[in-house]
Amino acid sequence: MINKSDTSNIRSVAIIGSGLAGLTAARLLYNQGIDATVFEKSRGPGGRLASKRVSGGSADMGAQYFTIRNPAFLSFLEQYAGTGTFAPWQGQFGYQLGPDHWEAFPNEQRYVGVPRMTAFSRALSADVNLVARTRIARLDGNHDGRSLVTAEGQRTGPFDAVVITAPPAQARDLLRASGLTDLAAELDDAVRHVQPCWAVAAHFTSVPFARYVGMRVKSNILSWVANNSSKPGRDDDGQWWVLHATSEWSQANVDGPAKQVAGKMIREFQAVTGTDLVPCDLVTHRWLYAKSSDPAMPVYHWFADERIGLAGDWLSGGRVEGAFDSASALVQAITEVPAY
Repeated sequence: MINKSDTSNIRSVAIIGSGLAGLTAARLLYNQGIDATVFEKSRGPGGRLASKRVSGGSADMGAQYFTIRNPAFLSFLEQYAGTGTFAPWQGQFGYQLGPDHWEAFPNEQRYVGVPRMTAFSRALSADVNLVARTRIARLDGNHDGRSLVTAEGQRTGPFDAVVITAPPAQARDLLRASGLTDLAAELDDAVRHVQPCWAVAAHFTSVPFARYVGMRVKSNILSWVANNSSKPGRDDDGQWWVLHATSEWSQANVDGPAKQVAGKMIREFQAVTGTDLVPCDLVTHRWLYAKSSDPAMPVYHWFADERIGLAGDWLSGGRVEGAFDSASALVQAITEVPAY
């Protein structure tokens, strides 16, 4: 839903969520002379550009890589993150059509953060007014000015506009808690399409599979497996592999014990790759809001009469770059001038 109204007197914006969409919005709003404050419930920025500390290094538990099809995205990263924070992920990628039947991925440059996926998101957050460990429970006020109320009841603001970059289920809950039921209803269909994902990082002392560094697999349990240690800047002893479960299996096991879930995923990895190696260490993570299955998303939402916007990769194809495209388009709508 996109409305038009006078945005010429927007001088301050609160951004909820410090993933790539939130950080992009903050940077581009700064470029337009607008103060932006980013609120993040976790310890630091990144969203699903997430890595977990593991023995000897880190493992990328969320987004596995990103592509760059929009030249503006590359320019943005080079300018605000720096060329040293991301690099191409070299190696062979494949997808499985059946037992021992593999084909190569299409030839496309794939990038990762260096030395971990969070590297470029943390670089993007430098010089951004970021308030971490702060969960926003509701919005108070109206289009003339909105304050943010935390889960502890603390109030900050008012702001001239609010941008929400949380997944649609969390965005809808926030809008409902704020009494904005009509806006919340706009997200009902998007919420139905959001899918979970179980992720496991497994450490092997020797090589379990050497043919590809990343694979889309044909399995009822696993959708993706990758040699995280093959990414640039990783200097692991042995190999860390990251496994992502299918959306359907993740949903069926969404409340399953992490140890049991990990065990099933490891056994499936062994069956898919043909290895009999057993990992010596495991790390698990459950993504409740991993991706959207709805291809018909509008790139962004700008409710101009309420001065509330929504951005995120779920609105723009689900790819990492989609978060940048969504936030850029939203900033353009807010400022009514080209954003970048």
